[in-house]
Amino acid sequence: MRVVRSVAAMQRIALDRRGKGSVGLVPTMGYLHAGHLQLVRAARKQSDYVVVSIFVNPIQFGPKEDFRRYPRDFARDRRLLQSAGVDVVFYPRVRDMYPEGFATFVEVERLGEGLCGKARPGHFRGVTTVVAKLLSVVLPDVAVFGAKDAQQAFVIRRMARDLGFHTRVIILPTVRERDGLAMSSRNVYLSPEQRAEAPALHRSLVLAQNLIRRGERRATIVKAAMRRLIQRESGGRIDYVEMVDTDELRPVKTIEGETLVALAVFFGKTRLIDNTTVKTPNPKL
Repeated sequence: MRVVRSVAAMQRIALDRRGKGSVGLVPTMGYLHAGHLQLVRAARKQSDYVVVSIFVNPIQFGPKEDFRRYPRDFARDRRLLQSAGVDVVFYPRVRDMYPEGFATFVEVERLGEGLCGKARPGHFRGVTTVVAKLLSVVLPDVAVFGAKDAQQAFVIRRMARDLGFHTRVIILPTVRERDGLAMSSRNVYLSPEQRAEAPALHRSLVLAQNLIRRGERRATIVKAAMRRLIQRESGGRIDYVEMVDTDELRPVKTIEGETLVALAVFFGKTRLIDNTTVKTPNPKL
């Protein structure tokens, strides 16, 4: 396995790979867990050559967010990726990704405005900018993302489609701990008490699925039930509980067709997100 630090070196490898088989990319911010490794395995199945990027992207963090304390352990990540059979770890420096005078940004309108985008202005502009740069440097045939960050995945998928990137975006189901908590690098911030309470987020999503399965179609009723469960079973502070369509990510009043049920909850200073997608008959069809 090769570790590549510079953008220019990664570009040379990407150009050399042309015509020698398909390339898969798994973009990460490091501090890897089993969910990331599942993305790597999917990339291996879908391509002949696998690149994993590790880059804690400063431009997607707000001024009061956790960029400096975001967990990092490259030595551990490297061992995990070597065991997973990754071909290249692209581990660029900030000055290489954003050289002096960098002034170009990519933004997907509408999709990044609600949900997490409402509380984190500029976040998705930072995400789409760094992913666009990764796609242009690595030139992957496929790029694999996880559904836990559903809004991020949908925004990236739209960007790749709208800008005509020669990359198929694959979104895999969320990987969970045994108690249902979505795997996340930020889970390390949770105190033992918070960690014990955090699975309430997944239980609220299961509650929503059950209510919808039994015929409830009023979004306000389902969201209220989810909020009550989270407040009853945890000390978490709810940022949002929302239901949106999966095309434009617009809030819905009536649950029909394919709907994303998404939430964000603070445990102390740690903000956890989770979601599920439900499909119901669309009476208009």
